[in-house]
Amino acid sequence: MLPVDLPDTVRDALLAPLVDHACHGVRRDELSRAQFELLINEGASPAPPGTTHFDTPIGAGLRRWCAPVLDLEPHAPPAVYVSRRAELGSAEVNRRLLRAAGVVVFLVDTGVENVDLLSAAEMGRGGAAAAEEIVRAEQIEQDVAETAQAAVDYMDGLGEELTVRAVRAVGLKTVAAYRLGLDFDPSRPSRGSVIAAANRRLSDPKRRLDEAVLLRHLLWTAVDVARERGLPIQVHTGFGECEADPHRADPARLAGFVRALQPMGVPVVLLNGYPFQRQAAHLAHAFPHVYLDAGPAFAQTGAGSARLMEESLELAPFHKLLFGSGGRGVAESCLLGAVHFRRALGKALKARLDEGEWSAADAARIAHMIGSGNARRIYRL
Repeated sequence: MLPVDLPDTVRDALLAPLVDHACHGVRRDELSRAQFELLINEGASPAPPGTTHFDTPIGAGLRRWCAPVLDLEPHAPPAVYVSRRAELGSAEVNRRLLRAAGVVVFLVDTGVENVDLLSAAEMGRGGAAAAEEIVRAEQIEQDVAETAQAAVDYMDGLGEELTVRAVRAVGLKTVAAYRLGLDFDPSRPSRGSVIAAANRRLSDPKRRLDEAVLLRHLLWTAVDVARERGLPIQVHTGFGECEADPHRADPARLAGFVRALQPMGVPVVLLNGYPFQRQAAHLAHAFPHVYLDAGPAFAQTGAGSARLMEESLELAPFHKLLFGSGGRGVAESCLLGAVHFRRALGKALKARLDEGEWSAADAARIAHMIGSGNARRIYRL
């Protein structure tokens, strides 16, 4: 798996079990080729006529690294790969791929409503690992909005339900910044403005929450719960689904919100920073409570992940960087996230060892920190 020669202690550190601090459940049902291709493409759109999503970095990566786990030769043709997947069945495919990732703990965002996704507990059983829940604030808000009878019930219920769900979670997550734009007003909205907005919300509670006042209120409610429970809060940055304006995804625009949280001491974990990993690393360097990962970029960029790792390591403190596969939809994404993370970090460590910048002991210690130690500390595992 590792592309370079390394001292045994460093190699052992890179191959040690990982804590995947940011992933989702994977599909439990049998998938057609068309369904599978949609799930390996971040845009969730079919490939243009006459083309295939297998002709992408992640498509090439899964044929190279996932095919052997399914008893195929590396670089098996797409049709053969999909056929073998169907032959084994989804349960066996998920079991093999999740275990091959070498993960000891999955921290699973359970906020995506889909009955075909494995739960956190099922992810753990499939991967022969422990599993914990990351609670997505927007899903809690949706549940509360659909049951609240009045604006006051909505406001009280939001805090109460988040508190209840946080008891069995190791962290909270929000995509509010993505929906608002990362340069949103970081101040708490007034109670009056929240009540007015909540009345509008309750008139059509099934729609996706997109009102700025309520998103800010939800964000600050989640922060209050995280502070009370001593939990970190994951904040979605970088590209999102069908992001029309990439400049809005620059994590540097979150500086106002990050600065507002600093006195509260709530750890902020920046997710999905690609292609702004340098800006995310700068925030982690500048603020003591900010952490980051590269998210699904490792799986999606394949061989290009070495550059992403180098750019993250340029400035981010080594105790601020965490491994997260960003796995979602198919178990291949979890395995590829782990494979390319290890390969990219291995190349970065090799370069520093060759230049005499780090000792072998330094390299091994930092590999352990990024692969599992930092997540264990931040999420109190």
